[in-house]
Amino acid sequence: MEKLKPLIEAKVEELGYYLYNLNYNKKGSDYVLSVEIDAKEPIGIDDCVKVSEALSTLLDEADPFDNAYMLEVISAGAEHPLRNLEEMQRAIGKFVHIKTLDQTYEGTLVAVSENAVELLDKKNRKTMTIFQSDIETIRLAIDF
Repeated sequence: MEKLKPLIEAKVEELGYYLYNLNYNKKGSDYVLSVEIDAKEPIGIDDCVKVSEALSTLLDEADPFDNAYMLEVISAGAEHPLRNLEEMQRAIGKFVHIKTLDQTYEGTLVAVSENAVELLDKKNRKTMTIFQSDIETIRLAIDF
């Protein structure tokens, strides 16, 4: 997988997407290469098909596994966790859910730095600063 990940990541990014996760596991009696993608806009079935077709060609050429396997291209999900600074920066302008040590916030992510995030809070419609050290979890959220 160490050699395969950069190839898949490059192809996914060439198509305008971001590789969120890559797994190769046995599910039941089948081996599955699962590719989770994300983008600025919500991922639809057409996006998954586009990436799947491009990766199928790439994987046929690379022939990375001894066993037969299935390729699964899926969205990272509408409410997936933001695991690092890069993913948080990609989420600027999106609606997020932030859990801190003592409170929960929801709103639009305005800015991100190594030390803090700025959030336009949904409840009071004011921009607030939350220190990275106080954040337990941050994920995308659906605004109702």
